Amino acid sequence: MTTTTIDLSLARRVLQTEAQAILALMDRLDHRFGEAVQLLHDCRGRAIVTGMGKSGIICRKIAATLSSTGTPAFFLHPAEAVHGDLGVIRSDDVVIALSYSGETDELLRLLETIKRLGARLIAITGSPDSTLGQAADVALDCRVSEEACPLNLVPTASTTAALALGDAIAMTLLVQRGFRQEDFVDLHPGGKLGKRLLRVEHLMHKGSATPIVQTTMPMSEVVYEMSRKGLGMTCVVDEGQHLAGIITDGDLRRHMSVHPEIMTMAAGDVMTRNPVTIGRSMLAVEALGIMEQRKITSLVVADQNRLVEGVLHLHDLWRTQMF
Repeated sequence: MTTTTIDLSLARRVLQTEAQAILALMDRLDHRFGEAVQLLHDCRGRAIVTGMGKSGIICRKIAATLSSTGTPAFFLHPAEAVHGDLGVIRSDDVVIALSYSGETDELLRLLETIKRLGARLIAITGSPDSTLGQAADVALDCRVSEEACPLNLVPTASTTAALALGDAIAMTLLVQRGFRQEDFVDLHPGGKLGKRLLRVEHLMHKGSATPIVQTTMPMSEVVYEMSRKGLGMTCVVDEGQHLAGIITDGDLRRHMSVHPEIMTMAAGDVMTRNPVTIGRSMLAVEALGIMEQRKITSLVVADQNRLVEGVLHLHDLWRTQMF
């Protein structure tokens, strides 16, 4: 099989051109960017993102990013809009229209309806003085000095710059809304991201599945409880049911080497006191970090009064395929 030598210099120039297009946006960020973010923050309806061709593809991604970070948004195809889909636009919506020239016919046909309904309009364009830019409540300048295409024709640097500007809007808006990890979990219940942000309470062993013994229980019964629950450990509680310590397989091995009569001892004599505990609302990924730092395979889940609520085992985290 014959291989063709590819000139990597062109590929490097494409990447450099697109990177420079994004960096050039930084110097152009001004009060208009803040106004655009504020419009979206105050929006009572939805963010409707619209654009044709390659710009339309970028719009779909911007809409998806906004939706996943707490701003209801969707993509509206401008050509379909003038054939019946204009009905989705409401007076309390904010329309984000993307057109590098600012003169895309399909978008300009939407302007009369947007203005008549009273919806707000944000334009992302390479020509703020264009028809679209002049009609917008806020026009964001995303012009580029050149496309990465060797013919300077195919939208490349311009679409990359528009995508980056959309991400900047979404991330700034995320902070303005006070969007938290907890909110991200609610919107991403599936996939690896959602699993990494699951809470301990959804993964821990609880109720009858939690290994628990009293401090006065003989070790013969402690070993039975550990074997029956299969977590390689057990919680040890006092008369008030408060956590007093834990016993692990490792504790058993260490005590057996110096105390052959261990089976006649009580749980309180063998347990490790003041074990590490976590709360049920902790993120699973944070619990994993504690396990890795302390080189342990399980954590006791307890409330503020040290009442045992469950046990989280390393296998519970791996079983979710979250890592």
